[in-house]
Amino acid sequence: MAAASNFLELEILDHILRYGNGSLTAGSGAGYQPPATVYVALFSNSSSTAATDALESGTNSTSGTANWGYYEVNNGSYARQSVTFAAASSGSCASNATVTFPVATANYDTAGSTGATVTHIGIMDASTSGNCLFAGTLTTSKTVSSGDQFTVSSGNLTVSLA
Repeated sequence: MAAASNFLELEILDHILRYGNGSLTAGSGAGYQPPATVYVALFSNSSSTAATDALESGTNSTSGTANWGYYEVNNGSYARQSVTFAAASSGSCASNATVTFPVATANYDTAGSTGATVTHIGIMDASTSGNCLFAGTLTTSKTVSSGDQFTVSSGNLTVSLA
């Protein structure tokens, strides 16, 4: 996973280039405040690039294909799951615990009815709504039907800025 969202790119630029040079003062609330917890979100998309584009520049709105909310799974007992990461090394940061989603009580689907096949994953700054921080396409997509459970094994979720 190497794509930072437009939201995060702007926050990082402001934080590094404006906060550090005195343009913003400590405690002013203007610097980027990282979330205490980040969450894994699952997305489904039948198009090759629509969800990727929406995750980079869209919002959590469920109306319209330009927004990632249109593609996020929203049924079957789905809920974003918290994730932790080991210290960054060699230009990347990998998860350091298994992320386990609840057992699906129905075939996964999305607000846009894009299907039960999870094709993309996002790192979000909130358990609901919020902002997408990083996103990427799964190496192997996974259809989640009723009774299935989506899992990301420890070390298998890697974020890089390269």
